[in-house]
Amino acid sequence: MSEFLLLFFLFYMWHGMGVTIGYHRLLSHRSFTCTRIAEYFWVLGGYLAFEGSPIWWATIHRAHHKYDDTPLDPHSPKYGLFNAHVGWLLKPGYEPHINPEEQCKDLNVDPIYRFLEQGGNWRRAHVLAFSLGLAFRVVILACFGWTAALASLLAGLTVLQVPLLLNVVCHIRSLGYRTYNVPDDSVNVWWVSLLTFGEGWHNNHHAGPGSAKTGIKLFEFDPSWLMILAMNKLGLVRRVHVMAPARLSEKWQSKKARRPEELVSSGSRAGSR
Repeated sequence: MSEFLLLFFLFYMWHGMGVTIGYHRLLSHRSFTCTRIAEYFWVLGGYLAFEGSPIWWATIHRAHHKYDDTPLDPHSPKYGLFNAHVGWLLKPGYEPHINPEEQCKDLNVDPIYRFLEQGGNWRRAHVLAFSLGLAFRVVILACFGWTAALASLLAGLTVLQVPLLLNVVCHIRSLGYRTYNVPDDSVNVWWVSLLTFGEGWHNNHHAGPGSAKTGIKLFEFDPSWLMILAMNKLGLVRRVHVMAPARLSEKWQSKKARRPEELVSSGSRAGSR
């Protein structure tokens, strides 16, 4: 049992940080740059947690930030908890205002990411992700036995649920606290942050999406940020963008937020082009 728990934790850490560091802070927000080896290591960890195509994931997430908590947001709980959790995954493809070729030009230049995207066909891309994820566990089973394979599979499936949970919990104001008065409903939730290696400081993240560090206050533990710092010390990370708390406070005291109807209007025009 102790061997299983240790392997589960190690796989959970790789898959979880693969989502947090690889899919989110690196690909979706470009909050730091790193070597290609480091990039693929973390993105692979996220991909094998059944997270789907990196281009698809980053496109949806960038749309979430652009239209956060408006009707154009792909998964805002304001328009149904089921849709915010898993309902948005059941749609047949990208909606008119979401275009990966425009919104993720930086990722479309990578042939591996383009292959995993399967031409924007959600069904094919998801089937490929699950097939490769299961094949990875079969290889582990053949090489290291059922304990390692089961630990990896359960860790991947668990990590799969966590971003889906975050989409709901961290956008319901009554479930957390807000440090910055951003125009959406994002909140900081400590226990979500524990599960996601720092992603639960979601209000902080929406205040400064391009920052590689989301834990602002002393008690806001951010393991993914510590990992990025460690990679920087090892020479694997070359540029890191961090927004200071004073800069964030100044930004949201002086910035005039667009109204939800303005976001919807601009998104509709973008989708019609």
